[in-house]
Amino acid sequence: MASSNATKEHIHEWLQQHRDEGILLLQDLVRIPSTQGNEREAQLLVAKRLHRMKLEVDLWEPDGKTLEAHPFFYSPRSGFEGSPNVVGLLRGTGGGRSIILNGHIDIVPEGDRKAWWHDPYSGKVEDGKLYGRGATDMKGGNTALLLAIQAIQELGIRLKGDVIFQSVVEEESGGAGTLATILRGYQADAALIPEPTNMRIFPKQQGSMWFRIEIKGRSAHGGTRYEGVSAIEKSMLVVQHIRELEDKRNARITDPLYATNPIPIPINLGVIQGGNWPSSVPDSVKLEGRMGVAPEESLVQAKEEMARWLERLQERDSWFKEHPPVLEWFGARWVPGSVDPGHELMRVVTEHYRAVRSEEPVIEASPWGTDGGLLTLLGETPCIIFGPGLTQLAHYPNEHIVLDHLFEAAEIIALTLIEWCGIDESEEEIADGAEAEAIQPGESH
Repeated sequence: MASSNATKEHIHEWLQQHRDEGILLLQDLVRIPSTQGNEREAQLLVAKRLHRMKLEVDLWEPDGKTLEAHPFFYSPRSGFEGSPNVVGLLRGTGGGRSIILNGHIDIVPEGDRKAWWHDPYSGKVEDGKLYGRGATDMKGGNTALLLAIQAIQELGIRLKGDVIFQSVVEEESGGAGTLATILRGYQADAALIPEPTNMRIFPKQQGSMWFRIEIKGRSAHGGTRYEGVSAIEKSMLVVQHIRELEDKRNARITDPLYATNPIPIPINLGVIQGGNWPSSVPDSVKLEGRMGVAPEESLVQAKEEMARWLERLQERDSWFKEHPPVLEWFGARWVPGSVDPGHELMRVVTEHYRAVRSEEPVIEASPWGTDGGLLTLLGETPCIIFGPGLTQLAHYPNEHIVLDHLFEAAEIIALTLIEWCGIDESEEEIADGAEAEAIQPGESH
């Protein structure tokens, strides 16, 4: 290749020439409501696309029994019939670094349709934005990955390192799809997940866990409530105690990547249940919430700190000495992840971000969990998060993606792949962008 500037120009031109095709692909994906248990149609569309791109395709349904035996597994279901993972391998010529490109196909439900301006599965394009559930989180990012790979292929660029594209299920419920890819043996020198970061780059991401606390009281008639102990009143002390733990944990966070985040690792109380009759003193209250876990912290460490902190309730109220709250961990959890901001992949992505957008990228720590923690910690594949899509619109009505950002992300990712994996100069043959064979618009099915 003549120069890196020439490479950038070829990639940019190819993406502009295939803009309509990319939009149609994203529309096709958004029009499939791939909520939990309904991912098959969307995954078959992705698999067909990968076959047309002549990648080696691995399509399989995760084995629930194998996953259930793993300590990092969580899902509200144990069977994955009709919910396959898809992996496409662009095999390199050898001697280069490999990379995993991971995106999830599952989406959250659309919620109240009356709150949407357009049908939530319309894929409507308006004012440079594409609307629909999953457009931002994260089918737009998946589309950017596919376009980046296709551009490299059709321009005749031969990479030395392998590119492993993964379209996984179950991210929204705790990461069982990515866990299945790790247990299947997929590993690389680094990974990138194009979650909706508003085009920011996240080398770190918090983890999180769901917890339940049962607070005990003593029942009595409401007319003689002084003979009982209200679990509701005691729960107010517990809520305040947990707020103090949140303050304590966040005071330890000095990482500059969290400088703009007022509460880097929140403890959110989302459910409270207690009492069963207005004229009775309630003898039980249950609190349920989400505990944020710092990128360099383990889930076990966070659990232990919560347990020790609840034991200290007896210092503020002697009732808790004989009736300690019962702490239980249940439901979804996301493993925290941390990559050194000086990691080589960070340098490569940052450099090409500057070249494509002519500005400095914002580098922060993610305010939410992703599958990146599993890839980094369990898969031993350092993972960073960078992608198009609007963080604030994920899971909300009128979810949409700015299409210019999608194509900018695809360009940055394509250039990243070329530098990270390396070019086999002996095999390289750049095709004219206008003559390169392409899937025609409307043929993505």
